[in-house]
Order: sequence, then C-alpha cells, then structure tokens
Amino acid sequence: MEKVFDPQHYKVTTREQWQTAAEAWHRWHPTLKSWLGPATDLMLDMAKVKEGYRVLDVAAGAGEQSITAAEKVGPSGYVLATDLAPKILDFALELANEKGINTIETKEMDGENLTVPDNSFDTVISRVGLIFFPDQQKALKEMMRVLKPGGYVAAIVYSTVDKNQFFSTPVSVIRRRAQLPPPLAGQPGPFSLGANGVLDDAFTKAGFVNVESKVVSAPVIMNSAKECVRFEYESFAALHQMLGGLSDAEKAAAWEEIQTELAKFEHANGFSGPCELVVGVGQKPLG
Repeated sequence: MEKVFDPQHYKVTTREQWQTAAEAWHRWHPTLKSWLGPATDLMLDMAKVKEGYRVLDVAAGAGEQSITAAEKVGPSGYVLATDLAPKILDFALELANEKGINTIETKEMDGENLTVPDNSFDTVISRVGLIFFPDQQKALKEMMRVLKPGGYVAAIVYSTVDKNQFFSTPVSVIRRRAQLPPPLAGQPGPFSLGANGVLDDAFTKAGFVNVESKVVSAPVIMNSAKECVRFEYESFAALHQMLGGLSDAEKAAAWEEIQTELAKFEHANGFSGPCELVVGVGQKPLG
C-alpha cells in the first residue's frame, strides 16, 4: 500500500525537532545574522516596514529576524514572534532582553491556524519557514486574514537544490546512506518554493497583489567545512531525523562523508557554502 503524507504527524515531529535544536539555533545566532541578515533587511525593505508598525513573525525560530524587525519599527512598534516550538521562542525573548528591546512578545502558534484577530498587523514575515508548512496556501490565507488592508506579507525561501549545496549536499548524502525513499507527494521541504516563479505564484494564488520577488546570493561563510558541518550537526534537527534508522557508526560515517563533500567549497580564505535565497512580497488588496 502506497504511503501517504500525514501532515499532522509531520507537524508533531517538526515541533519535536525544533524543541531539540532550539538551544543550538540560538547559540549560532551570530552566524545566522551574518548569513541571513542582508536578505532579512531586503525582506523588510520590500515589505515597506516603517516605524510604529505591528509585525507578525510566523515560524520565528530563535527570533534573530524578529529583533531586526523590532529595531526597524522602533519603540512605538510591536513584534509578535510565533512558532510551533515554544522552547525556541524562549531564546527569542532572551535575545531581545540582551539587546534591551521590550517591544517583542512571543506566542506558540501554528502558522496554518493563527490565533490573532483579523486585520491586526501591518506586516507578516516568515524567514525560511513557509517552505516547511504542509498547507502553504492555508498559511498564506491566514497571513492575509490577519493583515490590515494594504499590508504586506514577506517571506524568504531557499531557491533550488543546485544553488544550495551547503544544505542539499548533506541531504543527498544522508538520503543515500539511509536508503530513504523520495519525499511523499505533498510533503513540504526546503526547496518546495524555490523554482523560478513558484513563490510568486503561491502569493498570487492566495489572493495577494503587487507580488514581487528577488533572488539573493547568501553564501554560508565560515572558517572551514568542518565548522559548517558542526553548525549543521548542531542546528539542523531534520538531518538527525533522517539519520534515525542508522547505527552510531553509520551516522558518524555519514557526517564524515558530508564533511568530505563540503570541503570542495573550501578556498584559501576559508569556506563558502553555496546558498541562494528568494525574497518575496505580496500586498493584501485594499478593497
């Protein structure tokens, strides 16, 4: 009998993954800032985020981009950082406190069922989150609902497999070694919105207007491939889930091969892991 993708089970395991990876994701936040920071700034600019705005961050994770949004909206603004995994949100608050920002609140929330009122936010953002939603259209329609008329939704997603070898390389090594079947039909994943025009189409289908997207090169710059592997080993919980059926020795061999493969991106000055992002926005109609 053909296996069918189970969105509810997927959400449970995703929540567990991020509960587990929360501390590491927080610890690596300087890396995340330097890697994803320029794309985050572009996202906020494209969404026309201004001082005093109310911003909803969906799938906020450890909240590094929530902080950037809070700095942009200033003391008269407000940011609500939401995520399926509450533990990771604790670190978002910790980071805000460290920076003396008191305009951020956090709330455990499923991005497909936003528990906030209609027309209550000027902007909704989601950085590398929308790609993992089982029902992306439902999530986008929820974002539309909570936006004020004329407000923008903005998202950052990975582009295609071939342009994101810092991540697609470990995935393919693990998939082969663990003899995993291809993803089930309907299963979300890191590259689900990355092909040319796909993010734009998703926004348009959900009813957004003035849809626009830009492709951004965002290489993962580190001292060595070994450091990049450590970052992914500690922070990318999904990779551990994929390795779940292997023995400890087989897992170690897989990580060793990943490091060998990623070493191809080392150069005289360190490591530059290929990563390309798509930054997209759409506007809620005024009428």
